[in-house]
Amino acid sequence: MMSSIEIKNNRAKSKKIVKKLIDRYGKEIPVYLNYHKNKKYEFLFAVMMSAQTTDIRVNEVTKVLYKKYKKLSDFANANLKEFEKDIKPVGFYHQKAISVINTARDLIDKFKGEVPNNFDDLVKLRGVGNKTAAVVLGHIWDIPAMAVDTHVNRISNKLFTLNEKNPDVVCEMLKQIVEKKYWVLWNTHIIALGREICLARSPKCSICFLKNLCNFYNI
Repeated sequence: MMSSIEIKNNRAKSKKIVKKLIDRYGKEIPVYLNYHKNKKYEFLFAVMMSAQTTDIRVNEVTKVLYKKYKKLSDFANANLKEFEKDIKPVGFYHQKAISVINTARDLIDKFKGEVPNNFDDLVKLRGVGNKTAAVVLGHIWDIPAMAVDTHVNRISNKLFTLNEKNPDVVCEMLKQIVEKKYWVLWNTHIIALGREICLARSPKCSICFLKNLCNFYNI
């Protein structure tokens, strides 16, 4: 873990980074996954299906899926084999199908059909881990939550030299150095950076607007 001095220095740096991220990508929090605003469970399911695939692919699948399964009960009562075929393009479709169907049942049986608005209840849902819970809280409930996916883990380690690969540990470290009101923005804007400039295989360090603040570049 970080020392108190490291935390203090990284907090100061994170403020500068956030400012530059906002200058580049704006103050608004982008939502990459499509869903109907009055059906919060659709966003939850989309996030669950987004593991190990792209948001574009998920949106292609849900465009059809959400027309076929119009109510939460439709998901809860779905035939597993048929549902697997419906979501096959997102990959890992067998486990994802089981998770979505069981989560739909949990929402009906335990939460009166509503998506929980707190972390502890969200992670009780089958198929919902820390990252999914954080994304849901931040996007549909507007509750500050730090979500650490592959982009955030990789790039945050470069910016601050956290020397940590475990996303749960990185999440706790980022909570110490990024202002709480920017937790959701950190996730969305770092993802944007990872897709545009800080590519995993060939980062465009020379044109990066954060290079002067990046430990990886300066070392």
